[in-house]
Amino acid sequence: MRSCSIENTNNKQEQIRKAEEVKTITTLKFEEVENTNNLFLWPSIEHVIMKRHVLLTHVLAFGLLFMTLLVPVRQAAHAQGNTPKDFAPPFVFQAAGPTDSIEGTVEAFRAALVNHNNMNDPGPLPLTSGHREINWDGANPPNVLDTTPPLTPFNTFLNTRGAQFTTPGVGLSQAPRSGGPQDGLVGLFNNSTYGTTFSTFSPSRLFTPVGSNITEALFFVPGTNGRDPATVTGFGAVFTDVDQPDGSGPGKKKGNQGASTLMEYFDAYGKLLFSSFVPASPGDGNLSFFGIVFEDARIARVRITTGNVAPGPDDDEKNDIVMMDDFIYGEPQPLN
Repeated sequence: MRSCSIENTNNKQEQIRKAEEVKTITTLKFEEVENTNNLFLWPSIEHVIMKRHVLLTHVLAFGLLFMTLLVPVRQAAHAQGNTPKDFAPPFVFQAAGPTDSIEGTVEAFRAALVNHNNMNDPGPLPLTSGHREINWDGANPPNVLDTTPPLTPFNTFLNTRGAQFTTPGVGLSQAPRSGGPQDGLVGLFNNSTYGTTFSTFSPSRLFTPVGSNITEALFFVPGTNGRDPATVTGFGAVFTDVDQPDGSGPGKKKGNQGASTLMEYFDAYGKLLFSSFVPASPGDGNLSFFGIVFEDARIARVRITTGNVAPGPDDDEKNDIVMMDDFIYGEPQPLN
C-alpha cells in the first residue's frame, strides 16, 4: 500500500512537470509570434478583449440608466436647473386686450411683488420692501415727446433702479408713437404707420430695440452703479400690438398659429428657469401683459423677443411688429 501511494505521488509530480513545460513552451511561442510581428494572433486576442470591454460598457450603461430612472422628478428638475435652490414653479400673470382688460392683472402682479413702488430709492433694500417700475415717461408727466437716441447698454436706470438693458442691435430707445422734435417711432423707423399701430399703457412713450427684436435685462443693487449684481423675485412687462398667434377661422381658414413674442428667465448661472410666449390680442393698438413671480429672488437675467422681426417694416400678416411699455420687477437683491 505504501509503495502504491509513493507511485501515485510520483505520477502526479510528473504530470505537473509536463504541464509546466507545455505552459512554458506556449509562452515562448506566443513571445516568438509577437516578436516576429505576426498580424493574425494578436488581433484575435485583441478582439476577445474588446468584446469583453464592450460587454462591460453595456452592463455599466444599463446600470446607470436604471439608477437615473429612480431619481425623483423634483431632484431631476433641480439638477437640470443647476441652481443651489430647489425648483418651485413661479406664479404666472398674463392678460391681453384693451387697456382696461389688463389693468387688474397688472395690479395683481404688483401686489405679488409687494405693492410699493420704490422708484429711485437707494439700495440695498430688504426683499419685502416693494418693487421697481420703469414706464419710460420721464417720471410720468402727461406729454413727454422726446425720442432718446438708441443706446446699448441702456444705463439710464442702472444706478437709480438697478436695471440695465442691452440688445444685439443698434441700441434701445424711448419714443412716443409720433410727434415731438424727432417724430417718435414714426421718425425713428421712418414708417408713418407706426403713429396709429401702437398704443400706450402709461402715456406717452414706449421702449424698443433698434436693429433687432431682442432686449435683455440684467439686475444690480440700486445705488451701486452696476457694481453689485442682483437677482429679483419676478419680472413682468406690458406689450403693445402682439398679433400672433391670431387663432383660426371656420372651415379650412387658418390664422397665423406661430407665436411672435417670448419671455425667457435665467438664473445667476445662466440656466433657463422659465419661458413662455406672451398672449396675443390681434388688432392694432391692443395690449398684452406677461410676468412671473418666484417665492425667492432667483431671476438674474430676462431675454425678451418682441415680434417676429425687428421694427421697421409695416405691421401686417407677415410681420408682427411689437413695442414694449411698463416694466415691473421685484426689488433687486444682492447675490449670496
